[in-house]
Amino acid sequence: GDLASHFGCTIGLKDSVTAVVFVAFGTSVPDMFASKAAAIQDLYSDASIGNVTGSNAINVFLGIGLAWSVAAIYWALQGQEFYVSAGTLAFSVTLFTIFAFVCISVLLYRRRPHLGGELGGPRGCKLATTWLFVGLWLLYILFATLEAYCYIKGF
Repeated sequence: GDLASHFGCTIGLKDSVTAVVFVAFGTSVPDMFASKAAAIQDLYSDASIGNVTGSNAINVFLGIGLAWSVAAIYWALQGQEFYVSAGTLAFSVTLFTIFAFVCISVLLYRRRPHLGGELGGPRGCKLATTWLFVGLWLLYILFATLEAYCYIKGF
């Protein structure tokens, strides 16, 4: 947290933008290599897709949920409420949900036999899916940054 905040401050980025771009990317790179290894070793893509969803579930439910639960219990014992400002969370979560729906829809469509499955098939389908997903990631970063710097209005 602190190193990322200092880095963002040094290059002039808000904490939310630093988190969306650098922290998220840095924590996801090891998962990406694990998913690639699982995809190569598994006949189907279930292991790699499971790794992606499983690691994100652990990050959200344990990484945030456990820390917030401990903080809520601590402040309840102190006789106070635990308050977390939503900030830009509503906008980011809504945008992420929309883009995740698009990605899941594409993966479900890619399961069709003539397309070769989620990770297989003709080179054109693989490249189109790759560029679509990278494009959605870049759009997410763009919209989150524009909202953080008040160029577009959030919720």
